Amino acid sequence: MIKQSSITAGLSFGLTSGVITTLGLLIGLEAGTGSRTAVLAGILTIAVADALSDALGMHIAEESDKKNNRAAIWQTTITTFLVKFFIATTFIIPVILLSMDMAVIVSAVWGLFLIITLTFFIARKQKKNPWKSVSEHVLISIVVIVTTYYVGNWVASL
Repeated sequence: MIKQSSITAGLSFGLTSGVITTLGLLIGLEAGTGSRTAVLAGILTIAVADALSDALGMHIAEESDKKNNRAAIWQTTITTFLVKFFIATTFIIPVILLSMDMAVIVSAVWGLFLIITLTFFIARKQKKNPWKSVSEHVLISIVVIVTTYYVGNWVASL
């Protein structure tokens, strides 16, 4: 039996983690190395290793809640992996097709669009003001983008 809350948890976590982790890595590696190869390798690493890691983390977190049955736990686990893997790999497209400067911009816009869309639908579903949640999540996303850019620049200067 499919438990909607299990799918929603995996989707929400996988999408958010996929965007934030991949954007942070992409921007940090680009700022630190300027290497398309390093950025692509980083994205693929996130898509596989970090998606598996996050799926295991969600699996263990769901197991810790005695209310969840085995099927619901595995639904969350698999959804988290698939969504994070898919979202992370979407960032490969601009890196392959565009200059690195333009790929960073397009990736940031794409990532923010995904976060805004997810946040908007969750807030509406919960009958909350979506713009308060959107503002909060966009601000956090921008902090990640700016921070990883400066960390990458700092590493490049060493």
